[in-house]
Amino acid sequence: MTPASALAETVGGVSATASPIANSTGSVTNQAIQVLQGPYITNQYGDGISCQGPTLNVTPFVTGSGSYQKPYEPYYMDPVYDMRDLNDDGSLDNPGNILYHVPTRTGQKDNYNLSVGVSATWSKPLDKKQQDLCKKAAENHNALREQILANRRLEFELTRLSKCGEMKKSGISFHPKSPYYAVCADVVVQNVDTVPSHRHTISPSTVSSSSPSHGSSHSARASALGGTVRLPASPASSTPSSQPSSR
Repeated sequence: MTPASALAETVGGVSATASPIANSTGSVTNQAIQVLQGPYITNQYGDGISCQGPTLNVTPFVTGSGSYQKPYEPYYMDPVYDMRDLNDDGSLDNPGNILYHVPTRTGQKDNYNLSVGVSATWSKPLDKKQQDLCKKAAENHNALREQILANRRLEFELTRLSKCGEMKKSGISFHPKSPYYAVCADVVVQNVDTVPSHRHTISPSTVSSSSPSHGSSHSARASALGGTVRLPASPASSTPSSQPSSR
């Protein structure tokens, strides 16, 4: 006769059914740095000429995160129950009775994260031939502009020279204390073929008594009176009549 098998469901009147429980907690934080590629550096030279060059983008960044729990409890008191069976009857003598408490760490803590770094990208056009042609066109354009500026400067200086010379021939000029005196200060007028009106002082000892001319008669009368004579303007090539030859 084979005895019937039986499964143990209780131990000393206490249920022994397995009831496993597993708890898992956690957190994940994803952080990413996005680097945006900027446009190429473009130089404008006028007349539709624009050239692009290599570009370096440098992006420093600082990221941080923090996590904490409230209320903050570093320890908790874990109770210890009375599991004694003093009379060996298979039952607990004081079920549910707490003998004492054991302080147990919770493992709770604050989490902080700080990240510092620099991201950089280097961009360069691949078509070097087109870049060289653009740079050459920019150089020619700048040279043409400089030549146009030099021509305009030459026209200005020649116009200033002509106008200042005409004014100086006419006896017109800025006052030395005028802020515009320097405009014509470096202009020199030469080979002037006219003599402006002027005065001469005639001494009586220089008057000639022989062959008096029309001009010397005036000089003689002027010297007799002990004064001066004013002669009109005459060409510079002729001999002024107000300066008779001495003996």
